[in-house]
Order: sequence, then C-alpha cells, then structure tokens
Amino acid sequence: MATATLDLKQVRELGNLEFLARQMVEGFITGLHKSPFHGFSVEFAEHRLYNTGETTRHIDWKVFAKTDRLYTKRYEEETNLRCQLLLDISPSMYYPEETRGKITFSIMAAACLAYLLQKQKDAVSLCTFDDKIEVHTPTRSTPTHIHKLFVTLEGLLHAPKPAQKTAVAEVIHQIADKIGKRSLVIIFSDMFENISQADHLFSALQHLKHNQHEVLLFHTVDKKTETEFDFDDRPYEFIDLESGERVKVQASQVKDYYRKHIQEFNNALKLKCGQYKIDFIEADIRQGFDQILYAYLVKRGRMH
Repeated sequence: MATATLDLKQVRELGNLEFLARQMVEGFITGLHKSPFHGFSVEFAEHRLYNTGETTRHIDWKVFAKTDRLYTKRYEEETNLRCQLLLDISPSMYYPEETRGKITFSIMAAACLAYLLQKQKDAVSLCTFDDKIEVHTPTRSTPTHIHKLFVTLEGLLHAPKPAQKTAVAEVIHQIADKIGKRSLVIIFSDMFENISQADHLFSALQHLKHNQHEVLLFHTVDKKTETEFDFDDRPYEFIDLESGERVKVQASQVKDYYRKHIQEFNNALKLKCGQYKIDFIEADIRQGFDQILYAYLVKRGRMH
C-alpha cells in the first residue's frame, strides 16, 4: 500500500497545499485499490459497502462481478455529509520548532481531508483556534469555498507562532453550541490543556456528542519525544512553548516520571473517548498521512 508521506519541511517550502493534497489523496486511493483494503470502490463517492439486512434493490451487480464484493449505489442525499475541521493553532502545536512539526502536519492533514471531502461532494468548514476561535468558515462544498480553505491553511504555514495559550475545552464548548445540523467534527490537537483540568476537556467532548455530532479526534503528537521522551542522555533546557518557562535537566533523570504522567493522561483521554463513542486516533507526525485518510474513510463508512 502506497504510504502518503511527505517531509514536513517540504510542505512549508512547496506551500501549494491544493496540489500537495491532490497528490497525497490520489496516491492514497490508488494504494487502497492495490491493497488488501480494496473495500473502497474506485468510485467510492458513488458506492458504499452493502450492510447485511438492507434491501438488495440498490446492489450494483456490475461492481459485484468485478470485485466479488457487494456495494450499493449511493444517492445524492446520502453522500452529503457536513464536516467541521477543527485545528488547534496554539503555541504547543509549533513543536518541534525546527520543522513546526505538529502544526505543519495538521495543516497538511486538514488539506488532504478537505480535498477528499470535496471529491465526495461533502460540505466542509474550517475552524482554527488557540484560546479562542480565530477563523470559522461557513460549511460549503463549492470549489470556490474549498479553494479559500486551502488559501487559509497555506497562510497558516508561514504565520508567526501565536502568543495565546490553548483553551481546547472552552473552544469545543463554543463550537458545539454553534454547529446547527448534525456534523462530523474532526479535531487536530495535542490536547495539551493543563492536565489537572482534564475534566473540563472531557465535558467539552461530551457536549459535542450530546448535540448528536460524530467526533473524530486526531491526537497530534511527536511520539518519539513527546510520548516516549526519547532524548540523548545529556543536559537539556526544555522551554514550555505556552508559558515560556525554562527547565534545565538531565534527560534520564526525568524520563520515567514524565512518561508515567503523560501515559496516565493519554490513557484517561482514550478511556473517556471510548465511553463517549468518540474515535480517538493517535496521530504521530512522523508516520505520514495514510493514518489520517484511512481513519477518516473507516469513520465515513460507519456513518451510513
């Protein structure tokens, strides 16, 4: 299966997100058709897998003859999904600083999804936030609208790092109140609220579900350093990107303590998402974009 990987530095150098997203998505779809995951038809905007118990009236027998799988034809009203892309642009997302890794990864991933949503004739909105909502576009599917989203995302690639801290919980509460019709809400965030405030975060996620929205949370991390704390054993000065606080330590002295606490937080987040029926995906920025596109397609398939 072709892997949609791209050097994050390249993303910022090339900058043409519309072109890059098309390349990524088309490569990914081609890879799907050559892989064991051939469950998505070539024209997957027009077909979906047949679910046992449904009427057989809409089965596409031509596709069955070719693929030996049962697909039903999808009608226009079925294909129209409303999707909100929520992008955390707070300072902690600008880590690692040399590549602006997490924010660059999230911008590119959001661009790929916007392209895929347009390809499937779905309506999409982009919302960027730090401690408040910065941009919140209408939810539309027109080519002009999608082009504007790409321009907005491209602008973010080179925007200076904001000074504001994260307020994920507060913003999610606001979004839950703003979105009218039932939507798929896709969040890209490292979820670095104050760990002691985790309950606020969980209540905000619950608010989205309470309002009947489907939620896909991409927990965006640089797994090697942020989860595994994989640093050479030498003295480092760690700088909190949100508060500017500096700490000088020997990596090995704090590794076990750090990993224990970050693991506890991540486990609590996963557990709560499981309880609320929220799809939780750990999105490691070193693993490319297939993980994002595949998780989205699986979620999309389940929503029918």
